[in-house]
Amino acid sequence: MPVFSIRHITHYQYDRPVKESMSQVRIFPLPCQGQTMRQFELLISTSPAIAQFTDYYGNIVGDFNVLLPHQELSIDARLVVETTERANERPAATCTLRQLQNAIGNDILLLQLADPERIREQWVIDHILQELPPPDEDVLEFVWRCNEFIYRNFRYEKGITNVETTVDEILDHRSGVCQDFAHVMLQLLRSRGIPARYVSGYICPNKSGLRGEGATHAWVEAWTPVLGWVGIDPTNNVWVNGRHVLLATGRDFRDCTPVKGTFKGLARQSLSVLVSVGYEDGHVFEELNEVKMQTISEEGLEPWQTDWMQAQQQQ
Repeated sequence: MPVFSIRHITHYQYDRPVKESMSQVRIFPLPCQGQTMRQFELLISTSPAIAQFTDYYGNIVGDFNVLLPHQELSIDARLVVETTERANERPAATCTLRQLQNAIGNDILLLQLADPERIREQWVIDHILQELPPPDEDVLEFVWRCNEFIYRNFRYEKGITNVETTVDEILDHRSGVCQDFAHVMLQLLRSRGIPARYVSGYICPNKSGLRGEGATHAWVEAWTPVLGWVGIDPTNNVWVNGRHVLLATGRDFRDCTPVKGTFKGLARQSLSVLVSVGYEDGHVFEELNEVKMQTISEEGLEPWQTDWMQAQQQQ
């Protein structure tokens, strides 16, 4: 069973002191089938108290604040995770769409995760669905066909989207990164009434050249009554295997953002995110993403700045 050492550092610098910084993190690996957390450590500048709770989707969440004036903030997560190798093949058990919908019943969470977004370009989604075999006979076969369609028809390209890019925009230019592909996949599955959720995590290195190795990554899980949640990665055209480490799940990226928060002050902010993933043989993958945030306008004298972590876009 592979063991991976992962380090995820989010670092802020401000050109003048800010205060009352409040942050929320979802970087605690979830205990789930296929992965076991051996070690976890979270180091934060000034060592603030962290209030932990479990959110609506079952994620472990940490809230903390730094009240005194400061010009930098570092959030350093260090974890060691053991995963279970799985073959890259479709799970054997499956069901029809009717069986799936009967099994959902009145489960509020599943109904919410089966409800598509209201988007301007839904006609594009409907057109894509017409090109795919209906899920009436085999839901997981339909899930795989959606996955293949995205992999073959959407170009993997960094730097043209960000955390606020909409599904409509992705459909317009058919390009982006894993976060974008996951959002399109969710719209396809939900448009057929299949419960599906966004997954935030990492792909650990296996020297295979998978997109997103050594960085934060995103994929999708579809629900079936026999198997529960089944993971699939449209960025790499694979079923989720022992190289994927899961951090959080939700309806979309905003439910799973690794780090987000606000602060009080008029300052220019620099944000960098470093992710390092090490394999047992000592091989290490690293990715550094840096972003300059805009200065708050002093004309309105509004002291609050929302900090949505552009550098935390998942690759």
